[in-house]
Amino acid sequence: MAGEVGALEGLGMSREVAEVNGFWLDRPVLVTGATGLIGGWLVRRLLAGGAEVVCLVRDWVPQSELVRAGLVERVKVVRGEVQDQATMERALGEYEVDTVIHLAAQTIVGIANRNPVSTFEANIAGTWALLEACRRTPTVRQIVVASSDKAYGDHEELPYSEEAPLTGRHPYDVSKSCADLIAQTYAASYRLPVAITRCGNFYGGGDLNWNRIVPGTIRSVLRGQPPVIRSDGQFIRDYFYAEDGAAANMLLAERLAEDPALAGEAFNFSNEIQVTVLELVERILGLMGSRLEPEVRNEAVNEIRHQYLSAAKARRVLGWSPLFSLEEGLGRTIKWYEEFLGAARR
Repeated sequence: MAGEVGALEGLGMSREVAEVNGFWLDRPVLVTGATGLIGGWLVRRLLAGGAEVVCLVRDWVPQSELVRAGLVERVKVVRGEVQDQATMERALGEYEVDTVIHLAAQTIVGIANRNPVSTFEANIAGTWALLEACRRTPTVRQIVVASSDKAYGDHEELPYSEEAPLTGRHPYDVSKSCADLIAQTYAASYRLPVAITRCGNFYGGGDLNWNRIVPGTIRSVLRGQPPVIRSDGQFIRDYFYAEDGAAANMLLAERLAEDPALAGEAFNFSNEIQVTVLELVERILGLMGSRLEPEVRNEAVNEIRHQYLSAAKARRVLGWSPLFSLEEGLGRTIKWYEEFLGAARR
């Protein structure tokens, strides 16, 4: 066991997270969105479990955790876009993929507002192209599609349960509602073994989208600059740590293999706490020992004001619980950016 723990810590995984699971040993797994925030942590966990990982990579991002941590040297890389069905079929077939975890998406609300078509192409067309390729590939046995709490749209009744209708109205929300429904369609109409994760706002080391509140705030503090809040600071969100997100996607794939009746089911994953944007920034400032005052710009448009999830179904059906509290996740995230930005300066 000591040798296993040492090997896992060499991958950058802590003892409490890196649980070797025989389910993944030698299992061919396709990860889309491998250069993204959750993708990097997911690939770490899969490699720690002994999986044969195939990563779909559209853009080469040297600063991504996949490349920066050397994980890319231990996986097979397919270059292309998720909406290219022929490429998806080739990758699934040639690498005899058993399990698919679909993370690839355009995830920035502001970009979706400015460029809705590219967001629809990646998030909606990308989902149907991948699922159609899976339908035509006999080796595929489990598929997990990453949806979002944004798929629910804006509801009066909170927290969202999985029974809440998917009523996105703005470009990003609509793209996630559509992708979620497409996944349900392939399960219901074609008996495709696909299940869905719905998580809140991800944060964690490896997020290079600096206009997001967590990495943007940490970078500002490290530079001695006031952190910027685009909204009025009172928007309430469900913040979910990236390592927890990676683990949740893997757990759902495992449970789907055990119980095929879970096909078509969606599961919320959440720490089930309500935090305003301003409160989150203040927590980061406190953890970093900073007295900087945030700059509140109140510029946000086409964003849902109040969102948080119930994870009761995931706890009951999957036996799931989060690995990290918000404070723990933020502490680990701050440490990651201190090291990352310190290395960049050097």
